[in-house]
Amino acid sequence: MASDAGEAQLQVRFITKQEQYAVSDSPYAIQSNIQSSELNTLLNALLKESNKTLEKAVEFDFLICSELLVSSVAEHLQEKGLSTEDTLEIEYLERFPAPSPQDCLMHDDWVSAVHTHGNWILSGSYDNSVHIWNTKGQHKLAIPGHTSPVKAVSWVSFNDSQAVFVSGSHDQSTMLWVWNVAGNSVDCVVTCRGHDKGVECLSVSADANRFATGSWDNNVCLWSASLSDEDNVPVKKKSKPEQGNVREPLTTLKGHREAVSGVQWMDYNTVVSSGWDHLLKIWDCELGGIKQEIAGNKAFFDVDWSPLSNSLVTASADRHIRLYDPRSTDSIVKTTYTSHTGWVQSVRWSKTRDTLFLSAGYDGQVKLWETRSPKTPLYDLSGHEDKVLCCDWTNPALLISGSCDNTLRIFKSKHATANA
Repeated sequence: MASDAGEAQLQVRFITKQEQYAVSDSPYAIQSNIQSSELNTLLNALLKESNKTLEKAVEFDFLICSELLVSSVAEHLQEKGLSTEDTLEIEYLERFPAPSPQDCLMHDDWVSAVHTHGNWILSGSYDNSVHIWNTKGQHKLAIPGHTSPVKAVSWVSFNDSQAVFVSGSHDQSTMLWVWNVAGNSVDCVVTCRGHDKGVECLSVSADANRFATGSWDNNVCLWSASLSDEDNVPVKKKSKPEQGNVREPLTTLKGHREAVSGVQWMDYNTVVSSGWDHLLKIWDCELGGIKQEIAGNKAFFDVDWSPLSNSLVTASADRHIRLYDPRSTDSIVKTTYTSHTGWVQSVRWSKTRDTLFLSAGYDGQVKLWETRSPKTPLYDLSGHEDKVLCCDWTNPALLISGSCDNTLRIFKSKHATANA
């Protein structure tokens, strides 16, 4: 490309999937050194011409060759090795607004697990307790029961009068709890024992009938989430005082050679797990065998699955986040995201937008990513003063993270809308 490419004129055509913001698809001439802020000004002027009722400017992001524009158009084209001679298609979409800090919830020790359901937040801490909060930041309950740090928590089900949730701990147990919402009291109904080392992660199936746990004993266990001891649920006689009945796993999935760091349900019969052995394993729960194995080059610390994009996102020890398409026949790693300066500990997809996810790392940063922008996150959600251990985006309006600074930080998303 010529050195004076910055001053070169470009023919561009604007396209969008958001029909309310469509403009004429006739080509426009622009300077190639234009950046997204100037493209925004131009596009809003075109919108104003075609839609007189548009009262205020709309902020847009721009996609060129399926990647978000974060530099000048000329630099973007140069990086992609594209000519400035051809008419360029620029896709635009409404920019996801910056989340705003809402709350900081103090704990007595590190916050290592978090999960949200509607207006209720569960957190797990190194003080060996599970905590229930509402989204206004009020602390409802501190729940003792585990004898070591709580590393994983998840809501199971909700109805008008009671909620069921599950917690996993380094004490090797997972506990199934019932919370009487009106009376604000909690009972441990079942203690699940089947791991020989600490429980590191857990995930509840979409139908809330089962949950999966991953452990430092290198195994994944599948459990019934039923509150009653049905025939198909193995129950042990109590050999020592336990909270509630003691339950054994329905299935134990063996295959990892080191600790299991993350586990998620992909569908009713499929679970994916990530391990310190540099492997992702996709399991057939009915057969108890491995459907697929994906090798990485460093230890995996977390994995999350998006049914919206049919993609896996992973956190690793090498500072990078990777996007995998397990169905792909060529390169399984679709994209690598680089911005964290330390280990990435936790990753979570948006439940409503197929191109957005959260990451949290040992560099104290929480980042909100657009899958089409691999080098630059959309936003840094700052505030933590130590390593960030967990994050959650189950409630589309709330981006939540827990840290070694003993806090749970809540950011509010301005619009929790469906896919752009």
